[in-house]
Amino acid sequence: MKYTSQQQFAILAVFLTAVLKFIFMDWLHWNVFYITGIVLFWLAYILYRVKSNKETLIRWGFKKEHFKQSMLYLVPLVFITGMASVLYSSMNASLSFSWYFILILLLYPLWGLIQQFMMLGIISQNLASATAGNMNRYLIIFLVSALFSMVHYPSFFLMIFTFFLEVIFATIYLKWRNLWAIGIAHGWIGTFILYYVLGRNLWAELFSIF
Repeated sequence: MKYTSQQQFAILAVFLTAVLKFIFMDWLHWNVFYITGIVLFWLAYILYRVKSNKETLIRWGFKKEHFKQSMLYLVPLVFITGMASVLYSSMNASLSFSWYFILILLLYPLWGLIQQFMMLGIISQNLASATAGNMNRYLIIFLVSALFSMVHYPSFFLMIFTFFLEVIFATIYLKWRNLWAIGIAHGWIGTFILYYVLGRNLWAELFSIF
């Protein structure tokens, strides 16, 4: 595989993003600083690349085309996951509601979009371009899903769940290449799973350092 300097930088940036996650979120619990910094970095990177080539946005998947087609497949997944999460919480007598849940439901899609941009817009596309499109699409889906799964260590439940979730996301992305729909679905599914299944208050975790 041969990568250009831009591709090498992007792949290295994704790798460092993953490493810093284990340091700042899992070890230091500086969630707000990590997430804010990573979002700003990748937004700056996107703006920098788009400044020299506006078509880059479309190639990555930041486009309106195929949004509806992607959402038609993702909305049922979001609904089933949400209902299953609420049912699980109810069966375990832990069902509750907080206005923080609404905030996370609104904000998480941005974080989900950045994550899927790294996994799909950068990793999957670089795998395909570096092999001149000769790499089997199923292998690309597997590699991206495995990488996304490993980032969620040490939670084995999340590692398993995110692997299969990313398989679905990557499959839809390679068919229609629309990051907006996938980012939204990622955020909503993540909100339900973390709040109702794992009992995590993401809002409190975000500002736990304070």
